[in-house]
Amino acid sequence: VQLQASGGGLVQAGDSLRLSCAASGRTFTNWKLGWFRQTPGKEREFVASITWNLGTTVYADSVKGRFAISRDKAKSAVYLEMNSLKPEDTAVYYCAVGPSDLQNPYWGQGTQVTVSS
Repeated sequence: VQLQASGGGLVQAGDSLRLSCAASGRTFTNWKLGWFRQTPGKEREFVASITWNLGTTVYADSVKGRFAISRDKAKSAVYLEMNSLKPEDTAVYYCAVGPSDLQNPYWGQGTQVTVSS
């Protein structure tokens, strides 16, 4: 399984940003895809997830109402639309994919998101 994330950058507070992650290497039927983030000195934290089959989504409380995760089956891709960005959203964002859950997922390389105040 290979995951290629892109779309990070430097934005101002209140701006929007869209992260993309292209997944390849197998079919992902019944798998779950997600996004995590990590800042220096802290553990990687869950941001959002979506099921491949039904598109059922789950969000961390810190991003609920501002972020939206989606997937494109035809492109084998998962996206994270981030709106109303805050400085505390600054982190390296990682996409992940796993069979049924994200306890031990495959990881993509991170993409840096920096939100200035």
